[in-house]
Amino acid sequence: MARLIAVESKKAGGDVSAPGLRAAIDAARAVNMPKDNIDRAVAKGSSAETAALESILYEMYGPGGTAILIDILTDSRNRTAAEIRHLLSKTGYELATPGSAAWAFTKGPDGYEAQMTVEISEEDGGKLETLMEMLDEHDDVQEVYTNAA
Repeated sequence: MARLIAVESKKAGGDVSAPGLRAAIDAARAVNMPKDNIDRAVAKGSSAETAALESILYEMYGPGGTAILIDILTDSRNRTAAEIRHLLSKTGYELATPGSAAWAFTKGPDGYEAQMTVEISEEDGGKLETLMEMLDEHDDVQEVYTNAA
């Protein structure tokens, strides 16, 4: 949440009344983030010394042909790409080309929603769960979306 607030603060120039920053702060409050942490994240984002954080959307296909979107927030695109590729290679998967999995989702107010779902076997469900947990443990990964039923 702190990274998201910092990015929105940078975009808004520290103006807490800007819609994007306001939404990020509201989301942080919804998960009980302390006010001091929110204030520090806003200050960090509006500081001139802050490294540029950028949002990246990686796409891949997982177990059972499920489409997966990985929403990333990073200060180093190259480092994060290498780390995610390495993480996926440990499980036998790789990133797909941009646009190859995004077609299965629509962007909604709360992130990406699957347009259609794919039924997967119990075995593939276990593999998908393991993959999702590995991705969630990475610091730069904000959200992971899948179209598995």
